[in-house]
Amino acid sequence: MGENITLTASDGFTFDAYRAVPAGKPKGGVVIIQEIFGVNAHIREVADSFAADGYLAIAPAVFDRAKKNVELGYDQDAMTAGRGLKDECSYEDAVLDLTAAVKAASAGGKVGTVGYCWGGTLSYLCATRVSGVSASVVYYGGQIIPFNDEKLAAPTMMHFGETDAGIPLSDVEAIRKAHPEAEVFVYDGAGHGFNCDHRGSYNEASRNKARERTDAFFAKNLA
Repeated sequence: MGENITLTASDGFTFDAYRAVPAGKPKGGVVIIQEIFGVNAHIREVADSFAADGYLAIAPAVFDRAKKNVELGYDQDAMTAGRGLKDECSYEDAVLDLTAAVKAASAGGKVGTVGYCWGGTLSYLCATRVSGVSASVVYYGGQIIPFNDEKLAAPTMMHFGETDAGIPLSDVEAIRKAHPEAEVFVYDGAGHGFNCDHRGSYNEASRNKARERTDAFFAKNLA
């Protein structure tokens, strides 16, 4: 269903992205923002699933500024490698790349962003910093607190796991308090990465409920 394309950021940097195209006229565009594991099989599957739901889906390779063609698994070595690559990428550069991805996705209509883990924080920054975003969805974005005073410029929905060891519920409450206009959900018994069926932390019930809410949110804001 998908293909690899090249995008260019406003500073001239060129980077890869995975694009999945719906069968008919797109209902909108969705930018899928990677975890710390690159645009791997799981992220491509997520993009394909949004395309199957009728959206033009773009998954930018946000690691390209540090290293090209990153596709990691989910073991401890991959976790260590992914964290190292994340630390090499600045949030400012990531926003430049995501701005280009949003522009590409706008060929499908209004654009939403959805990000997971590190990508969850980046999806939040899309809502605060990137023009042309009509809705943003955050899955367990663990680095939002340093940016918590930024103003949301787009409707935003957030999903967190109750037992996420990396995101204390006190952080979730601080985010909720700073952004009362956002829809914030906590999933009982779900940990970090609960959306990813390639990980041991996968929680099918939470994944399905979060996706149902995300689909309704995008249908409302991108139609």
